[in-house]
Amino acid sequence: MTNMPVTTWSLEQTAPTDLLPAQAPQGDVRIVRSEVPSPEFSRFLYASVGGDIQWIDRLGWTYAQWLEHLERPGVETWVAYERGTPAGYVELDPQDDGVVEIVYFGLIPAFRGHRIGGHLLSYGTARAWDLADRWPGLAQTKRVWLHTCSKDGEHAMDNYLRRGFRLFDTKVEEEAVVAAPGPWPGAYPG
Repeated sequence: MTNMPVTTWSLEQTAPTDLLPAQAPQGDVRIVRSEVPSPEFSRFLYASVGGDIQWIDRLGWTYAQWLEHLERPGVETWVAYERGTPAGYVELDPQDDGVVEIVYFGLIPAFRGHRIGGHLLSYGTARAWDLADRWPGLAQTKRVWLHTCSKDGEHAMDNYLRRGFRLFDTKVEEEAVVAAPGPWPGAYPG
């Protein structure tokens, strides 16, 4: 199997005032919280957004694993819709001591370049900062962090930096080259 070097960058905000919101796109774009834990919907979003950039770590999850994850207090999925069609999502995962990770963020390929990404990241980050307001018992958010890597979209890092995230760690590791799984075999031209 062939390997390739993959650079992973970790970024953070340490105060709500760090967030530099993007302008909302024109047209009918809405962001809605997916409040009912749905493994089917979450797997659809995961495979559709990450299929062309080799998101593979959750592809083998069972229904029970998805449900267990989604039912954890504070785990939230915020979905962007363009004219009623899912366009992308942000998944928030609270951790210890008021830390919230943006575990997944991205757009379905057909919606990239529509100026939705900055708006969705801004909205999702704001929801990370006010997560404890919706989940009694969670500590107030003190830090929001995420990671991106060299396999992600070409504009990902710029989007994070423009939203006020700061780099705090960089790692380079060898990873096996895998075919982009897509939401189904042959979904992407190539």
